Amino acid sequence: MTYDEFREAIKTKFMYEAIYDDSEGREILVIRTLDAYSMMRRIKPWVELTEKEFSDCLVEGDPCEALAEPEAWAVMREVAAKLKEKNT
Repeated sequence: MTYDEFREAIKTKFMYEAIYDDSEGREILVIRTLDAYSMMRRIKPWVELTEKEFSDCLVEGDPCEALAEPEAWAVMREVAAKLKEKNT
């Protein structure tokens, strides 16, 4: 997550008391400790599927064709990309 994405997340997803610039131009966020703790617990890094997990999902979906179909792998990768987009 970039700094700008973090700032936007604070403003749109989390409770905060104030964001202001101090006398030296530094951006200051005033927030309750409990809110900060809650916020950090919600920000989790995206964990992608391993090749084996991809393979397992494909085999469960269609055991006969999954491993031989490049289109199936393409669909899985597209789904993973969309999930990453929605969760980061």
